[in-house]
Amino acid sequence: MVTYTPPGWPAGVHPPGSEDFESTAVGWLLDAVPPDYRLHGVLRRYPVALATMARHHSRACVEGARQGYRTARTDLADALPPHAVDSVLAAYREEGARLAAVARAVGLVERALRGEVFTPPMSAEPKPARPQAAAPQASELRPTAPKTAGAERAAARTGQVSGGADEQQGPARQRPARQREAT
Repeated sequence: MVTYTPPGWPAGVHPPGSEDFESTAVGWLLDAVPPDYRLHGVLRRYPVALATMARHHSRACVEGARQGYRTARTDLADALPPHAVDSVLAAYREEGARLAAVARAVGLVERALRGEVFTPPMSAEPKPARPQAAAPQASELRPTAPKTAGAERAAARTGQVSGGADEQQGPARQRPARQREAT
């Protein structure tokens, strides 16, 4: 049975539902958090707890990188030459992208550990075009009585726009056949 894994699923983590999913997920999550997290046996026994802590940690890392990027020029202007500050900003951009990808992957693993089943998106194949109906001839259009002010307000509340041949036919199509014949 082939299990779908969504885009951004971490390499090295087996698909959800496979025999080794939980153990590979725990190993990958422990690599995504500070090494001291390995000292807590509860995190190995309860992978969802580890995933939750990893989610918080990875999001904090992303936010820290964003804050560092925002303030790097002012924080480092006195200590580094401009070209070095530009290099620091490039490092922040690179690391920020990597950290954001890790945070997304941690979120996917956590959702899978909580039992969510991922399904592939519907195919993006174009739908066949429906044949267009020919525009009605002027002789086919039935004149309708002009709307009253009250009817115009009601039409405005329901989102109908006044005017045009299509609108003249619209109300006739919406009434039952017996009522159409009576008018």
